[in-house]
Amino acid sequence: MTLVLGASDVAAALEDVDVLEAVEAVHADLGAGRMQQPAPVALTGADDALFLPMAVRSDRLGLVAVKLMADIPHNASRGLPTQRSSILVSSAMTGECLGVLDGKDITRARTAAASVVATQHLARSHSTTLGFVGAGNLAVEHLRAFAKVRSFERVLLWSRSAATTGRFLETVGDDLARRCTVVGGPRQVAEECDVLCTLTPSVRPVVEGGWLHAGQHVNAVGARPRPTHRELDGPAMARGTVFVDSRATAWSKSGDLLEAVIEGAVPQDLHPAELGEVIVGRAAGRVDDDQVTVFDSVGLGAQDLAVAALVLEVARERGLGTTVPTSGR
Repeated sequence: MTLVLGASDVAAALEDVDVLEAVEAVHADLGAGRMQQPAPVALTGADDALFLPMAVRSDRLGLVAVKLMADIPHNASRGLPTQRSSILVSSAMTGECLGVLDGKDITRARTAAASVVATQHLARSHSTTLGFVGAGNLAVEHLRAFAKVRSFERVLLWSRSAATTGRFLETVGDDLARRCTVVGGPRQVAEECDVLCTLTPSVRPVVEGGWLHAGQHVNAVGARPRPTHRELDGPAMARGTVFVDSRATAWSKSGDLLEAVIEGAVPQDLHPAELGEVIVGRAAGRVDDDQVTVFDSVGLGAQDLAVAALVLEVARERGLGTTVPTSGR
C-alpha cells in the first residue's frame, strides 16, 4: 500500500520531524561512503523548462527515492509556482512504493537544514550576526531553522522587494522579527554579517568577493539548479575555501562553481571537500578564525529521502494522507 501525502499533509507531519538531525545524519552517511549520491540528469526541451530526476538509495534507511524537480520559469506569468516537485519513496528490499509526497515543504526544510548544518561545522563559534540576501519563503525557513539551534544577536535582511521583506517580517513572528534589521543593499549585509546566506533565484551575481571579510562563512543557496545561474561572483568563490554538498552534483549544476571556473577565478581541478566529509572527519573544515568558508549548496536527493522517510513515519502514526493500493503481490 502506498501513502499519498499532499502539501497540507506534509506540512502537518513536518512539525514532528527533526529535520536538522536527519540532514546531518544523511550527510554523514555520504561522507563516510555508506551511500552514494549520483548527479541528477537534466531533462530539457524546446522551452526553458528543466526537469531533474534526483535518485538516491540508502541501505541504512532501507529506502530508495526519486524526486522529480521541475523548474519552469514561465510559470510566473501563469500565476503558478516556478518550482514544483514530487518525491516517490520505495522499499530497497521489495521495491514496493511506500509513499508519494509533495516536495515543496520538504525541499525548503532540508535546504535550510543543510545551511544550518554547514554553519555549525564551518562558521566561527562566536558568530553573532546573520545576514540574508533575499527574503522569500526560503529565507523564512532559514531563520526558523537557525533559531532552533543558534542564537544570533542580529539578523540583517535585504530584498529587492519591500513587499517581500514585509511578508518575511510578518511571517516569522514578532520574536524573530525584532532581531531583524532591513538594510539598503546586499553589500551592507555582506560587509556586516558573520554568516551570510544568499537566498535569491538569481541569474547574475548579487554578492561580490570584495564585500566578504576575514572569518566569514557564506551559504550560497538560492540560485536555480542551472549551470549558468549564480549568486556569488568569481572573486567571491576564490576568496573562500569552497565546500559542497556533493562534488558530482555541484560540478553538474552549480553555476556559482562552474562560472567561476570559466572565468578563471578558481581552478578547473578544484576538489572541494563535501560537507559530509567534514562531519565525519575525513576532511578539514575551518582551520582558523580568519578563513572565509563558502558552502555551495545545490540540493541533494539524499536530503529529500532523509526527511521524507521521517515524514512518512509520522504521517502513518497520525493517520495523515491517503492510502492507496498501487501494486499486487
